[in-house]
Amino acid sequence: MQFGQGWNDADPDHAPINLDATVAEIRRHDADVINLQEVEHARPDGSHPPIPPNYSRLKAALHGYHSTFSFPRPDPRELPFGIGLAMFSRWPIQPTLCVNLPSPPVEFDFYGEKKTPTDRLLISAHVDINGREVRLMNTHLLAFFMLKSSSEEHRQQRDLLEQELRKSSLPTILTGDFNVSKHESLVEQFGAAGYATAQTAEITWRRMPYVLDHIFYNAPLRCVRHEVCPTMSSDHHALVADFAFAD
Repeated sequence: MQFGQGWNDADPDHAPINLDATVAEIRRHDADVINLQEVEHARPDGSHPPIPPNYSRLKAALHGYHSTFSFPRPDPRELPFGIGLAMFSRWPIQPTLCVNLPSPPVEFDFYGEKKTPTDRLLISAHVDINGREVRLMNTHLLAFFMLKSSSEEHRQQRDLLEQELRKSSLPTILTGDFNVSKHESLVEQFGAAGYATAQTAEITWRRMPYVLDHIFYNAPLRCVRHEVCPTMSSDHHALVADFAFAD
């Protein structure tokens, strides 16, 4: 959700922040589970506010949902973009895991300064759906293609995710912005771990024609419907899927 910043074709980097539009977009899907990335605007010094302002506004606006939120580790190298992961669920959430996903020291130029990327995050929780325990996971990986590199070359974040997927014996859903421009390799990797993705045909990012966003799920679940929903409330489209238990 890029901290509530909408989309402007003429000047996307300076599109206005409108959390009301973000809330309206979320509400219109009437989803049972909502996973969000880039909830907060990173501070210039990499510190975190004691009360996340955007998450707090979303909690107040989304009545009837239970929720959890996590920042990545504070880091003075943080760039002024979106950080933080949130989950909202109509069922009570039992947070179970928060995994740091280290970034390699790949140097890149940011307005004339040499920088290295900050670490990313995976959060996980359990919900009970009519007596069936389901594991929910949410992540946001480093965009190596923006650094003139690739996650095929630097696989640690992807491999840590795969390890967590393989550990789960429950019906499991992993959502996120995986920031893999050549998504076929990611789909193949997680497929070998027993997970399919809801869709790969439609572009999910406005800035470049990439399928960056996925909903992965394992064999105890069946995807019965999916849709990529264009929205002006983000630089990413909303990815929506309906699931049923396979048995």
